[in-house]
Amino acid sequence: MTPDLDPSTVVVHAGRPSRVPDAPVGESPVFSSTYIAGGDLGYGRYGNTAWTALEETLGALEGGRGLSFASGMAAAAAVCDLVPVGGRVVAPQHAYSGVLALLDQQATTGRLTVERVAIADTEAVSAAVVGADMLWIESPTNPAMEVADLPALAAAGRTAGATVVVDNTFATPLLQQPLSMGADIVLHSATKFISGHSDVVLGAIVTDSDELWTALELRRRSLGAIPGPMEAFLAVRGLRTLALRLERAQSNAAFLATRLQEHPRVSLVRYPGLADDPGHARAAAQMSGFGAILAFELGGDGPGAQRVCESTALWVHATSLGGVESMLERRRRWAIEVPTIPEDLIRLSVGIEHPDDLWADLAQALKA
Repeated sequence: MTPDLDPSTVVVHAGRPSRVPDAPVGESPVFSSTYIAGGDLGYGRYGNTAWTALEETLGALEGGRGLSFASGMAAAAAVCDLVPVGGRVVAPQHAYSGVLALLDQQATTGRLTVERVAIADTEAVSAAVVGADMLWIESPTNPAMEVADLPALAAAGRTAGATVVVDNTFATPLLQQPLSMGADIVLHSATKFISGHSDVVLGAIVTDSDELWTALELRRRSLGAIPGPMEAFLAVRGLRTLALRLERAQSNAAFLATRLQEHPRVSLVRYPGLADDPGHARAAAQMSGFGAILAFELGGDGPGAQRVCESTALWVHATSLGGVESMLERRRRWAIEVPTIPEDLIRLSVGIEHPDDLWADLAQALKA
């Protein structure tokens, strides 16, 4: 594809079959555990054309080579396995709880050591990464919505000799391309915005390093953390509409963030699209939009926050995000969530419904 295309065009056209007579317009899933000898695929654990379509599309969007996994956590585990035994990982204080739990588990067994940092504090992170083997970044963070200075942290990590990993799940490759800012590996929970319809569990990484890609592909092959062909097919189909879904969801999120700021029951709104948000200037500099995830707090009222989540009629009370339907949850309902996340914080994954309907439902829940 030509390099000057807008990402909203790339997401529609990348990863398609060659345009020859009678070729299908899109790749179909191949349901086979093995292949006739003599070709490149060989066996179902080594490759599938549905994976290839997804990986080529994500690679084109992020500026590297893609690799799909059975889940976001499978991708994260493969990346963590790059850390040498006894190595040190610098990770955010606030990030996806599953990844933080994985790192803690590996630290408990002595596999590696972990140092937690406030990822928005560039000076502190740059100091901590000296001597580290891996710098794990999430921006915006889940669910605190902090924004990291990606170019500065990537430079600090590389200077220190650390592998720089950026979880780009919240921003998606349409709003942020960490490889272009110096990261070594980009990770996605493709379950979320990539697939976009709450019907698959998938993960993916993208890197512009052939050495890292080969090392991660070997781990996927050896550990068997492969996606199913139907899941990969569904993710590609969902990915084709990412630009449209994100445009509507992001607009809705900005509208709701402003309304929530004005509500007397809401004590704090966390959304980088707000001019007074601590991460606003940084997000505006390194992102092409502010995304469709936000969080708000209710003045320390944890039980009240739980009642809000249980009182909506339109919003889905569920733990995932990135689907066409709007979802909300109080993150501290999970014992695995870090204790520095407030008890009353509610995370919103804003979907593509009409914004007035979304606000009316939230407003009645807040009133209740």
